Amino acid sequence: SLSLPQIEVFKQGFNQKLEEGQAKLRAMWQDWSMKSSKETGDFTEPEGMESLALLLARNITHQLQVTCCEIVSAIRGLPSSLQDKVKQSLATIEEFHASFSLANSFQDLSSSVLTQSQQKMAVIQECMEELLDYLKNNIPLSWVVGPFCPKEEEE
Repeated sequence: SLSLPQIEVFKQGFNQKLEEGQAKLRAMWQDWSMKSSKETGDFTEPEGMESLALLLARNITHQLQVTCCEIVSAIRGLPSSLQDKVKQSLATIEEFHASFSLANSFQDLSSSVLTQSQQKMAVIQECMEELLDYLKNNIPLSWVVGPFCPKEEEE
């Protein structure tokens, strides 16, 4: 069962995971910078920074893809307009992940991927906020009392 307080806890947990992810990325960057600095004496080597940035982009978009797939399967039965927005968000994330996975350098990425990524991610975040707001005010009955499926009779 899911209640309004539980949705708030989910939202707080989501925000906490986002903050933890950002902290993890900072730690990875610092760790890489220190190792690179010890090995080469210069941690601003462009090729190394570019490789790390692409690796982080691949990892982030992969995690977003997995999470968004889970959300798509969990919101069946909600208004189709909301489902469509989430599916569009998933399609956008899949495009980004494919672009970052195929790229060996930023030169391999189209200018539209680089210029539109921040704007499109902001739209995805708005969609997730809209979904959470909807759920706070319209909890699906099946989430509260469970699915209304008759038990299968034993043979």
